[in-house]
Amino acid sequence: MERLEIINATDEGNLTVMIEFNDHTTQVIDVGDFIRRHPHPQYNKYLDPRKFRLFTIENGNIVWGKNWDLMFPIEQLHRGVIQ
Repeated sequence: MERLEIINATDEGNLTVMIEFNDHTTQVIDVGDFIRRHPHPQYNKYLDPRKFRLFTIENGNIVWGKNWDLMFPIEQLHRGVIQ
């Protein structure tokens, strides 16, 4: 089986992102909801939409920040639920 990877991600507004995986599935993830439920100085800055939209795809995952300040297990993203 091919390793699950993110191949594209689009800012959908309101701190949500649409993620496309290499198995041709997509999920819309509300990252803002996660940050509000799990406040942390490292994450809170991404409640600013200007900083939020600066995510990148690296090594098949979506990440925020130069040092991967914020990222999620790809299996959770694929299920559409981040914890």
